[in-house]
Amino acid sequence: MIWSELLIRYGEMSLKGRNRKVFIQKLSENIRRALRGLETVKLKAERDRMFIYASPEELEQAVHLLKDVAGIQSYSPIAQCESTVESIRSTALGVFEHEETLGRTFKVEVKRTDKSFPLVTGELQKEIGGTILRAHPDLKVDVRKPDILLHIDIRETGAFLSARIYKGAAGMPVGSNGRSLLMLSGGIDSPAAGYLMMKRGVMVEAIHFASPPYTSEKAQAKVEELARKLSVYGGSIKLHIIPFTEIQQAIVKQVPENVSITSTRRLMLRIADQVRQEIGALAIVTGESLGQVASQTLESFTAINAVTNTPILRPLIATDKLEIIDIAKKIGTYETSIQPYEDCCTIFTPASPKTKPRLDKVEYYESFIDFAPLIEEAVKNRQIIECTSESNPDGDFSDLL
Repeated sequence: MIWSELLIRYGEMSLKGRNRKVFIQKLSENIRRALRGLETVKLKAERDRMFIYASPEELEQAVHLLKDVAGIQSYSPIAQCESTVESIRSTALGVFEHEETLGRTFKVEVKRTDKSFPLVTGELQKEIGGTILRAHPDLKVDVRKPDILLHIDIRETGAFLSARIYKGAAGMPVGSNGRSLLMLSGGIDSPAAGYLMMKRGVMVEAIHFASPPYTSEKAQAKVEELARKLSVYGGSIKLHIIPFTEIQQAIVKQVPENVSITSTRRLMLRIADQVRQEIGALAIVTGESLGQVASQTLESFTAINAVTNTPILRPLIATDKLEIIDIAKKIGTYETSIQPYEDCCTIFTPASPKTKPRLDKVEYYESFIDFAPLIEEAVKNRQIIECTSESNPDGDFSDLL
């Protein structure tokens, strides 16, 4: 074990101005939450980077857990040694013991903050590069696009070496851009939409509509599992389960079948907006993609959006299904989403839904029922479940430390 710390790079956060401290503070909180349970971890935040110190065993665990923390552009394990040529040479050889060298290229890059170091940058690059070549004759030098970039940072406190860069989740720290309510159906799209908004710094709570006995307990359990999987990327998620059966039956009874989907979405949005106000969220997030189904045309959006002035965030609006599936697979929700349990969006589906519903006609059909008391009752009787999950590191980092 030669690694002594982890270097965290901010990426997009580095573009922030006077409010950068706010984002750094939020990222620090999220990292501490991701590394909870690791007793020796200490953080040191600087303007453009952050350092994590821990025992060797917990540093190894931290490498696994950081990959899902939004706001981290990349991170590297660092080996520290004394600022002497001999010590740097020995440590560099130790770093390369962890690298596959056969048929690969490398480059030595030096940053010499401590100007009292006896060798200038070029001299140290040549010294260390020669040492590595003698120990690994299968390696070749490539100064433009090397497979392995050995970075040596000479500071007053010592020399710091790194040779690997791990890609982070990027984006903004979750919680740095407010709170929104995610409409979580149980399909492939809405978890992907929630993930994308969390990656942009939005903290989410989720709302789901259940219509028993038409929808099953397994369908609800599936949604709870999706919320738990999403919680890996931003902490625990409150899931609001809305009893929707009575409202859905009223829609089926009163509204013509070909616009019933439009009314169903409008009633869902009215309920979501009321819950949003109660929890202090600023927007509603949906997994809609333009043209995917009848309720996702511009005409349908116009009729559905008319029930609220609240911002409706649709991060998947310009993506196609294959792109959404790729996101779902990446975040680990796909296999859960494709489990074949009915949700309230798939029951009572008309054979020929209108793709261009007229708002005046939809409002006319809905005017025969006073939905307000039903909405109040549904919101009042909702079930709130705290969904949380531990990260599940994969094996990509297993050979690092």
